Amino acid sequence: MSTVPENHFGEAVAARYDELAAGMFDAAVVEPAVDFLEQLAGDGRALELGIGTGRIALPLSARGVRVVGIDLSEAMVARLRAKPGAERIEVAIGDFATVRVDGTFTVAYLVFNTIGNLTTQEQQVACFRNAAAHLVTGGCFVIETGVPSDDPLRVFDLGDTHVGVDEYDAATQRLVSHHFTLVDGAWERRSIAFRSVGPGELDLMAQLAGLTLRERWGGWSREPFTGESTKHVSVWEKR
Repeated sequence: MSTVPENHFGEAVAARYDELAAGMFDAAVVEPAVDFLEQLAGDGRALELGIGTGRIALPLSARGVRVVGIDLSEAMVARLRAKPGAERIEVAIGDFATVRVDGTFTVAYLVFNTIGNLTTQEQQVACFRNAAAHLVTGGCFVIETGVPSDDPLRVFDLGDTHVGVDEYDAATQRLVSHHFTLVDGAWERRSIAFRSVGPGELDLMAQLAGLTLRERWGGWSREPFTGESTKHVSVWEKR
């Protein structure tokens, strides 16, 4: 049986999340993702797994798509609920790999490497099965995540107030992101564990859940996915 993932997004993180991830809230980042998901949602509903503070859900809902979310962090969801338009979005608190919500959806999605918050293969397989169980026939499950790197250490952000370093063990697929943040003149460290997973393994998880790969891109603007791509947006369809 899958265990509940550890909640790394408590009050201390939620209070500063939008500020620390400000670049991800930029319209140039958000709008292509919302365009992509709106097209797949069509006249149906969208299910966001790991809805967080609503970076994608709120603008998608503002387009007229009915959005439902699942998230483990009550603190993150509290930030979502405080924002304009949140009253249109229903959110269930719990593990998005196992929690069920009512009704069916034309699209379910996980963005910004959130699949890696499930730190075991068992949890990730369960997530695919849970997403598939919510989809109508012909509905799609979408994941945006990075392509695993062989580098044991990689600096992914280097700024005056934040430094991010990934520590990766290829033998276990364990990835730990270390965030060093300057707060009130002192540096604080927060480390979050992930399970890094490649496209091929994700395709197999999809197959186990009754999903078939429909398309894979290097980004939300449908950039070609190549051997040089650092991330992918993959779409699996329920047959």
